[in-house]
Amino acid sequence: MRECFRCGKEMNINFDIKVDAQGYGIKITEKGVFGKTIQKPKVAICPYCGEISLYIEDISKVKA
Repeated sequence: MRECFRCGKEMNINFDIKVDAQGYGIKITEKGVFGKTIQKPKVAICPYCGEISLYIEDISKVKA
């Protein structure tokens, strides 16, 4: 469950985000021109206040 930062209600999850007029979406990569792809982000939407949150499900590839 993802909780809304703004109002504290439960958010709806697993939405995608797309780049306008492209359809390729966006992705999270390591720094650099040819950075390795970490994961495509997902979007959570609060049905009460409209707040959106970007997140990745598998954080095992993210260095601490």
